[in-house]
Amino acid sequence: MELFPTPTNPVPSEAVCGRIQTRDGVGLRFARFAPIVTPRRGTVCLFTGRAEQIEKYFETVENLRQRGFAVAMLDWRGQGGSDRLLKNPRKGFVRSFDDYELDIETFVREVVYPDCPPPFFALAHSMGGTILIRAAKRGRRWFERTVAVSPMIQIRLKRGRLARGAAQFFRSAGLGGLYVPGGKPTDMLSRPFEVNRLTSDAARYARNAEIARTYPRLGLGSPTIAWVDAAFRVTEEFADPAYPSSLRHPLLLVSAGNDQIVATPEADRFALRLLGGAGLVIPGARHEILQERDTVREQFWAAFDAFVPGSRA
Repeated sequence: MELFPTPTNPVPSEAVCGRIQTRDGVGLRFARFAPIVTPRRGTVCLFTGRAEQIEKYFETVENLRQRGFAVAMLDWRGQGGSDRLLKNPRKGFVRSFDDYELDIETFVREVVYPDCPPPFFALAHSMGGTILIRAAKRGRRWFERTVAVSPMIQIRLKRGRLARGAAQFFRSAGLGGLYVPGGKPTDMLSRPFEVNRLTSDAARYARNAEIARTYPRLGLGSPTIAWVDAAFRVTEEFADPAYPSSLRHPLLLVSAGNDQIVATPEADRFALRLLGGAGLVIPGARHEILQERDTVREQFWAAFDAFVPGSRA
């Protein structure tokens, strides 16, 4: 197992990369990075969103190391350098979000606890935040605090109810392995910057597009019907008004004011109901806050620094 650099995105120093296997036989790529300043403040486990890979977050890894944190990462099953789940490796597929929770369980047991300094914190983007919030609801106590960036509380769709019913119907008909209607094997980063919905920072978008272009086997195309159905099932859980107040975990939700991928109003309402957490909306930010222009990222890091580390709630 290895990590893959580009001229504008070098591998952070002293990286350790390897492979672990879940109990259902899926191989996962992981990486860990030691802190580069003192005092040392523990470990941040950094979790990506759908269709992303470890390489996309090298800059964020350095931001965390400069704060005194070690960093540990994995590629979710079905994407990045981990095992793909269908014959067509470009299809974004998962049976259930329970399987992603198994990925974390394996990662924490085999990488984080044995080889990373405590205390342990989590920073998760989009789908990663969804997985971490759901794990916290189920009583998983892997991390002291969790920061969820642009969390997928609800997918932003004009005809969400119709799409939900269609995904459920076609999956029940045995078509879960097909792309969603209009889906393609091409990476979202293959689109021109001017029409992208992810970030307003042209340089960072170009950097990430270069990763996708140079190492196409790390990339992923559109989601399958099964992935969308699984995602809808989770966001339906989040729609329960009592869900946020039942969480007993320190949680910060940082949402993008101009998010065109997930629904910021629903994430903000979710955050308002948290008993042990809070929410922040960054005006003007697009979905990928950690890949945004510096003025947006500075607001994020100010919120992160105020929340992590902190006293145990």
